[in-house]
Amino acid sequence: MKTIEEIKSVIKQNILIERLELEDITAEEINDNDQLFGEGLGLDSVEALDVVAGLEEEFGVKLQGLPQDEIQKHFFSVETLSQFIASKLGE
Repeated sequence: MKTIEEIKSVIKQNILIERLELEDITAEEINDNDQLFGEGLGLDSVEALDVVAGLEEEFGVKLQGLPQDEIQKHFFSVETLSQFIASKLGE
């Protein structure tokens, strides 16, 4: 099973940097508690779908059908997303 740090690393490098092709930032510059949407990294709804697809692909978890409030809670930052993925992997 992956550690939280490994999960964060995959989210930052494989999903945020490579999959979304973020060019002006490196994985090291993404703070665990930065907001992914709005003020933080400024991701939009199309990129959110890419993040979901990336998470499903990288970790083999199913995220379809999550209620909107849960998505907003779990997709707030790399930190909250990592904790959520870790809990899904532990199920």
